[in-house]
Amino acid sequence: MSTLSIQCENLPGQVEFILHLLQQESALRSHDLTAVQTSLDKAVAPKFEIVFAGAFSAGKSMLINALLERELLYSAEGHATGTECKIEYAPAHQERVVLTFLSEREIYEQAISLCQGLGFQSVTNINQQEVIDLLQQGCEAIVQQEGGENKSERAKQAKALMLLLTGYVANRDRLHPVQNTTYSMDDFNFTNLKEAAGYARRGSNSAVLKRIEYYCHHPLLEDGNVLIDTPGIDAPVERDAQLTYAKIQHPDTSAVVCVLKPAAAGDMTKEETKLLETMRENLGIRDRFFYVFNRIDETWFNPQLRKRLDDLINLQFQDSSRVYKTSGLLGFFGSQIKQTSLVDRFGLDSIFVEQVKGEDGTEETPQFVYAFNNYCVNAGKLPSHFRISLNGYETPNENYVRILTEQGTPLINQLIHDSGIEEFRTAITRYLTEQKRPELFKNLADDLEDVCIKLKNHYQNLQRELESQPQEIESMKEYELQRLNQQLQQIGKDFSQHIHTEVNSLINNGCEEFESDFRQLQVRMIRRLDELLDTFSVADAYRRATLSHPRNATAPLLAILVEAFYYLANQLEDILVESTQQIINKLFQILMDKIRKSEYYRQLYRLLGKDGGIEEQVKTIEQQVSQALVAAASVECDRFVRESPRFYDEGTFSIYQFRQTLQQTSQGYDAESMIEAEPAIRQLLKLDFEPKVSHTIRKSFRQTINQTLKNHLLPMAEKQADYILQQFPCARAYLENTLEQEAEEKIAYNQQLLNAVKQKIANYNEAVHKINGCLQAMQLFDHLLPLIHDQEVIVVKES
Repeated sequence: MSTLSIQCENLPGQVEFILHLLQQESALRSHDLTAVQTSLDKAVAPKFEIVFAGAFSAGKSMLINALLERELLYSAEGHATGTECKIEYAPAHQERVVLTFLSEREIYEQAISLCQGLGFQSVTNINQQEVIDLLQQGCEAIVQQEGGENKSERAKQAKALMLLLTGYVANRDRLHPVQNTTYSMDDFNFTNLKEAAGYARRGSNSAVLKRIEYYCHHPLLEDGNVLIDTPGIDAPVERDAQLTYAKIQHPDTSAVVCVLKPAAAGDMTKEETKLLETMRENLGIRDRFFYVFNRIDETWFNPQLRKRLDDLINLQFQDSSRVYKTSGLLGFFGSQIKQTSLVDRFGLDSIFVEQVKGEDGTEETPQFVYAFNNYCVNAGKLPSHFRISLNGYETPNENYVRILTEQGTPLINQLIHDSGIEEFRTAITRYLTEQKRPELFKNLADDLEDVCIKLKNHYQNLQRELESQPQEIESMKEYELQRLNQQLQQIGKDFSQHIHTEVNSLINNGCEEFESDFRQLQVRMIRRLDELLDTFSVADAYRRATLSHPRNATAPLLAILVEAFYYLANQLEDILVESTQQIINKLFQILMDKIRKSEYYRQLYRLLGKDGGIEEQVKTIEQQVSQALVAAASVECDRFVRESPRFYDEGTFSIYQFRQTLQQTSQGYDAESMIEAEPAIRQLLKLDFEPKVSHTIRKSFRQTINQTLKNHLLPMAEKQADYILQQFPCARAYLENTLEQEAEEKIAYNQQLLNAVKQKIANYNEAVHKINGCLQAMQLFDHLLPLIHDQEVIVVKES
């Protein structure tokens, strides 16, 4: 076992122990531990996943091939599938490939999406060969119309559909209707990684693969490094693009290589901008971003495009040291043709043999050959001692072979150098082999440092406070008596503040229990008014009116209304008084319960052996408030006897109803005519009393309650706070009887707390010491976590 692995063997346990110490302290539990947990997971994770993300045809796969100097991934333009390729390390004799296929349903969904994009709207079934043939013909026609499969997005989509359908037909026996089937390299009888990679790299096969897992022997992949190629963020199938975003946001992702297209397009696309924003949201990535502007060779022939790219980098990426310009195409194939010679025409008969074969027997020109020829004569990159010419009478392939025959390896080396691939490979190799581990542990140390500082300060303050406490009984007694006046003052202050808070909550509708009770009062008043109106008897009112005037045998309508007004007002007063007494009684019960449960109340009992008259005062205030509100309720309802101010106003419904009722009661002079008008009289009473009662229960009486509570409770709180402070002689006498035992117990308790703090400090130091050993092994001497030393705890004892 290496020194590094020994030092860091139990790092997760030590970090978790530090976090556990933090969680034990209630004052520190609010600290967010997400960053620490994330950086710990990254530091100890066995794998370091590096996601290559970018737009469709940005050159992600070619860039990975160039890094590994092996043609593993399919990299032709126009390839639009949701294939995720993962490349991990394997020993030299254990290289292999694991292939996971799309289900038939997933292939069907992709095919329908591409068909819709191409305008093939009537396609509903791709299981029939004649449908596949028609789609293939339609795609071929589109490619021809566009001038080639790479000439437009429409042509690329058509080529993608052709590959998808070809792959579907060729691999139908390996596909499941709804599940993803997985096959190992042995299932295909492949004998080595090259054969398996060749199968997976074939466009039609790659199109129907959901995931390809390569296990490859390469030093870049050691130490758990995993390269992941993802679908384009602007892939024709939206679900494929979402796979990339999901992978970028996944907690397993540790770094992102952003392969960007401005070198070819001139500007950042909105999808690329969204990519940069999304990856910065993943806390597991932090600042581990590599920005690769691929296809840089396209700027060599276009000064305007080159200036736009330089301006973009200077403006938006000037703060990053991880910005690279590459041509994956030139860099990768440049490394490959170094192994070729004139015998195989520098790869035309080996590396590019599939691309060279033409359908009509004529020889095609590979994309690399075009790029190579342009580089030689148009790029302006070559030093002056390379004298190269393109002959018009020769084909591009013939020019390519002739130039390499004349110039040889020096030209290839210069090509690879100018492609920027070596610089990028060197930088990412240095990062993964030299910088990655120290950076992960540095991030962990930086995130953990804040936790350690909080713990250190907390423990030191506790220890300082406990060691400053008296250690002898007589000293403790004197100390407690000296604190008595301050404690009583604080208790009075806390009680007063508590009452102020409760009153403020009441008048601002913040006490839910009281609000519920007051709503019940409102309901009772409204319900009682309805009952009184429904049961009001004109006959009884008529009888009372004539009884008051024995000389008269009849009574006017106004006399009936007078009796009704007195009757309704008095009945409503009864219910308002009763309800008010109930809610005040319940309010003060709740208030007293809160007081009894408070810390200051418990402290007061400890110091005095009683509550200092608080409960008696609260009961007295309750009686005063209840009496005041009963009187206020009587006054409020007594005013109901008076008609509403606008009851007789012209143009109101009430005066109209009054006149109609008067006309009805004037038909005779006996009681019968009055009784017959009872419904109209009830309606007239309702028109007057409903607004008055509503105003009382919704506006005026609640304000009366609020003001009454405030005027009684707040002065009582101030008066009681002063009274508590005046209890110092009683408290001193009471404490002197029990203080010796309390002092003895408190000294023992303080010593227990002090021992516990010292043990926590020892445990903390042990864990931090081990973590620092790991950081020192990583050469991170400037990021060691703070220890707690005895001399740092300065004890200040009170005289």
